[in-house]
Amino acid sequence: MGLVYEGHEIYSIKSICACQVCIIGFSAYLFSFPKHKLPNLPLSMFSIKRPHVLNMQHTPQKTVDFSNGPLFRQIVFFAIPLFSSMLLQLTFHAADLIVVGRYASSDAMAAVGSTSSLMLLYINILLGISTGASVIASQSFGAKDYPRLGRTIHTAMLMAIVGGTVMGLVGIFTARIFLVLMKSPPSIIDKSTLYMRICLIGTPFQMIYNIGAALMRSLGDTKRPMVFLTTAGIVNVILNMIFVVLFNMDVAGVALATVASHGISSTLVCLALATNDEPYRLHFRKLRIYKDELLKILRIGIPSGIQGSFFTISNIIIQSSVNTLGPIVMAGNAATQNLEGLVYLGSFCFFHASLTFVGQNYGAKNYKRIKHSIFHSLFLTVLICQLIGCGFYLFGTQLLSIYNPNHEVIKFGLQRMVILFTTYGLCGIMDVESGSLRGLGYSLFPSCAIFMSVCVLRVVWCKTVFEQFNTLSSIMYSYPISWALAALINGIFLWYVIKKHIRPKLKKIRHAKEQ
Repeated sequence: MGLVYEGHEIYSIKSICACQVCIIGFSAYLFSFPKHKLPNLPLSMFSIKRPHVLNMQHTPQKTVDFSNGPLFRQIVFFAIPLFSSMLLQLTFHAADLIVVGRYASSDAMAAVGSTSSLMLLYINILLGISTGASVIASQSFGAKDYPRLGRTIHTAMLMAIVGGTVMGLVGIFTARIFLVLMKSPPSIIDKSTLYMRICLIGTPFQMIYNIGAALMRSLGDTKRPMVFLTTAGIVNVILNMIFVVLFNMDVAGVALATVASHGISSTLVCLALATNDEPYRLHFRKLRIYKDELLKILRIGIPSGIQGSFFTISNIIIQSSVNTLGPIVMAGNAATQNLEGLVYLGSFCFFHASLTFVGQNYGAKNYKRIKHSIFHSLFLTVLICQLIGCGFYLFGTQLLSIYNPNHEVIKFGLQRMVILFTTYGLCGIMDVESGSLRGLGYSLFPSCAIFMSVCVLRVVWCKTVFEQFNTLSSIMYSYPISWALAALINGIFLWYVIKKHIRPKLKKIRHAKEQ
C-alpha cells in the first residue's frame, strides 16, 4: 500500500517508514557527540555561558526565576516572545494555505485545511505530556531542585522520541480511514490523504520541538524557541515556493516543506538543551525513563492529553458536519480557521504564562504571587483575545481575500468569524483557569470539566441543532456557549482550591512572620 495521487504511486508506506527511522537515527548520532566535538556549529546561539565554578544556587543566565520581581512586567515579557514565536508559526502555516490557494486550486486548499483537526488528534496526547513535563519542570526549578529537573527533562525527551515515532506510524496507516469517516468529499480525499501521510513523517520532530520548547518555557526561556521557530519557518516558506510554484508538486510539496521545517526546529531545540553547562543539561546517551518523574508527568499529562484528544474529536465531528456543506464552505471555513489561530495566541500565551508562573511560585512556596499571577493572566488574555478578534472581524473581507479571492469562500469565512472572533475572550478565560489549576497540580478536574462542557456539548449540538438548521452558522454557535460553560465550572473550582489550600498556607506564613 502506498500514497496514490492521480493514479500514480508517489511514495510507498515502506519508504516513508524508512525515511522516518533514518532521520531519527541520524539525529541520535548527531546528539551523541559531546559539545567539544561540534566545532563548526554556532554554539553560542544555543549554549549558556557559565562561570568555571558552578554555583548551584545561582539562577542560570537564560532562565528566569519568576518567584521574585515585578510580576505584571514579567508576565508581559514572558508572553511577548511566546506570542511572537506562535505568530510566526501560524504565519508560516498560513503560507501553506496561501500557496496552494493561489498557485494550486480550491480543492488543494480545502484538502490542506480539512486535515487540521485530524492532524491534531494524533499529537494531542503527547502535547498533554508536554504540559505535564512543563508543570513538573517549573515546580522543580522554583524549588531549586535541579537533580529532579534533570530527570524530568531526560524522561520527557525520551517520551517525545518514542511516542512521536509510534504516533506517526499509526497515523500513516490510519489516515485515509479517518478521512473517510470524516466524510471528506471524493474530489479531495486523495489529496488530503497524501498531505497527511507525508506530514506525519515529521511527527517525532514536531513532538521533540514541542516538548523541548515547553521545558525551556517552564524555565522562563521563551526567546530561543522563537529564534528556532523563525529559522524553521523561513525554510518552510522557501520550500513551499520551490516545491509548489516551481515544481508543481501541489499538496505533496507543502507537506514536504512542513516536514523539513519540523526537522530543523527539533534539531535546534535539542542543541539548546544539550549544549548548556547546567546540572540539568540534556545528554542524549543518558536518556532514560525515571519512574517517579514519569508518574508525575503522566498524572498531569494524561488528563491534559485525553482532554486535548476529545477536544480534537469534537472538532473532527464539527469538521465532518462542515464537509457535508461542500468544498466552497470548507475552503471558507479553512481560511478563517487559519486566521483564528492568530486570535487564539492571546489564549495560548497566557495559558502557558499562568501554568509557568503558578507552577514556579507553587514550587517556591510563594503563595501570594500565585493569586496575582492568575489575575494578571486573566486580564491580559481577555484584552489580547478581544483586541485581535474584533480587529480581524473589522477587516475580515480583506484578510480572507488573501487566502482565496472567491466571493462565496469569503462569505462563508465571515460567518465563522463573526461568531467566534468577537467572543474569544471566553476561550482565554477557560484556558488561563485550566493552566492555573495544572500549575497547582490539578489536572483531572479541568480535563473532565472541559470534556463535558466543550466536547460533549459540541457533539450533541451537531447531532441536534445542526441537523435542524444545516448551516455553517448553526454549528459555530456551539463554540462560545461551550467556552462560557467551561470557564464558569473551572472558575468555581479554582476559587475553591485557592480558598481551601492557598489561603490557609498564606495565613500560616503571615502568622509565622508576626511571631
